[in-house]
Amino acid sequence: MPSKEYYAKNKEQIKEYNKEWREQNKEHIKEYRKEHKQQQKEWSKEYIKTDKGKKVRRISKWKQSGLICENYDKIYEIYVNTNECDNCGIELVEGNYGSNKKCLDHNHRTGLFRNILCTTCNTIRPDYESD
Repeated sequence: MPSKEYYAKNKEQIKEYNKEWREQNKEHIKEYRKEHKQQQKEWSKEYIKTDKGKKVRRISKWKQSGLICENYDKIYEIYVNTNECDNCGIELVEGNYGSNKKCLDHNHRTGLFRNILCTTCNTIRPDYESD
């Protein structure tokens, strides 16, 4: 694919060009966002329901919580395919609430991934525990 090759070779120049363009067109961007706010909301609602949207959102939350790794895709695959707590063996569920909610456990000092746990095991595991 020529466009991927071009982008890979010229990544820094493209970033710089885009940065300059955004700086020069602040008002245009502001107006465009104002005019298309409702469309963007609708698109976002649909996007986060897709597999790709769920993955992007999940990884973004992990990064915000301090997870550091070389391959987020690999960690995501482990996360998606884990159905039991690595500590107590309880069946894990997706969702926002419950003691058996699936959690990604990581060391808060180093940011490194440890394993997939239920909420209960994740909250009682000391962060200073050796990895």
